[in-house]
Amino acid sequence: MLSAFINSFKIPELRQRIFFTLGVIALVRFGAAIPAPGVDASILAHYFEQVNNQTSSSVVALFNIFSGGALEACAVFSLGIMPYISASIIIQLLTAVYPRLAKTAREEGGRAKITQYTRYLTLILCLFQGTLLAHGFANPKSNPFLPGIDATIQQYGPLVANPDFFFYFSCIMTLTAGTMLLMWFGEQITDKGIGQGISVIITIGILARLPAAITQSYHFFSDKFNPVIIAILLLFLFGVIAGIVAVTSAERKIPVQFAKRMVGRKLYGGQTTFMPLKVNYAGVMPIIFAQAILMFPQTFLMIPGLQKLPGFQELMGMLNPGTVLHVLLYGIMIFFFSYFWVSTQFNPTQIADDLKKNSGYIPGVRPGKPTADFLDFTMTRLTLAGAAFLTIIAILPEMVNYNLKVSFLVAQFFGGTSLLICVGVVLDTMRQVETFLLQRHYDGFLKKGRLRSRQS
Repeated sequence: MLSAFINSFKIPELRQRIFFTLGVIALVRFGAAIPAPGVDASILAHYFEQVNNQTSSSVVALFNIFSGGALEACAVFSLGIMPYISASIIIQLLTAVYPRLAKTAREEGGRAKITQYTRYLTLILCLFQGTLLAHGFANPKSNPFLPGIDATIQQYGPLVANPDFFFYFSCIMTLTAGTMLLMWFGEQITDKGIGQGISVIITIGILARLPAAITQSYHFFSDKFNPVIIAILLLFLFGVIAGIVAVTSAERKIPVQFAKRMVGRKLYGGQTTFMPLKVNYAGVMPIIFAQAILMFPQTFLMIPGLQKLPGFQELMGMLNPGTVLHVLLYGIMIFFFSYFWVSTQFNPTQIADDLKKNSGYIPGVRPGKPTADFLDFTMTRLTLAGAAFLTIIAILPEMVNYNLKVSFLVAQFFGGTSLLICVGVVLDTMRQVETFLLQRHYDGFLKKGRLRSRQS
């Protein structure tokens, strides 16, 4: 594996992509440390010191993890990339249910139009959420997502010294520009760097909170040192990572036979290959979509005046991470988006038609509609297994948080969205790098391991 990393810098194009990605990552982390205008970042930092040490889950703690600590610093990237994720979800849903939009997506140049619509919707969501966040900065005591901030304000002073029109305008524009810049960074990484840009940005934000999680783990276990529990947790952590890698890489190979045919004087076809169908076809997208959906209504409930409605506080408490309703909705959404992603990205009818045009067929299955039905049935069963796995992984942090009483920041790295996204993005990035290596006749990350298994 070490030789593969060294060889990665011997290929000019790959080396350029790696350095470009690292440069963009540095800019992302730099923007996560620049405070928004008019906000005293030290006040919110003191508050988050108490929130991160709490054992109970909270939406603000989870939002801070996904923003890479930018919310804690009142940074220009405080909104994170979630508005873009929410806009992508809305556009994907509209594409599935609105025929005219679906037709546009299938036309030549249609994907570019869909991308443009997503950008416009992202801008609208940024202005809306930026307004709510600016109001939350100006009136932190009335913000239901900042419980207990009164004591911090009394001790260190107001979060916003002068909440006038200029503050609202500058703060909203800065937060909106920050998210739009993050979206552009993600697109640039996808085109000119390594990995899927948006997923890379989310992963970097999660990993940026890893040192704080390690520090909190050290303080927690130093007070209650128990080598048996520590050993069990480490084994549990490595077991979860191994399970994620195994299921993410798992696939069912459908054999495909191509009939022989004469083209001029040459004989083509006759070979046997396979079609790989992944167990976790949707990857990390169902969890990201479900998380964004669960965050969005709680952001909507921050609108001033809604807190006075009957049952508002009870509803807020029921939607907090760790509650029964949150876990139930979370699991249902993961299942829904797993099948939704497969239905929009996997087209068995088109695959069956392509096989028929190229004189290919699945042994034991008639070409045409029977092949499409077979692929649809097989993918449905595989998706069920993948969705069940994603649901189990997603609720693991809440189980660790509830049973061990560790902080929510620490529990996020024992499973769930954070760990699954990190492992999935790392595997996807390694596959892209390995593709470049194999094209230039270098050993990939896992090639030697495959050779040893073949020889044995």
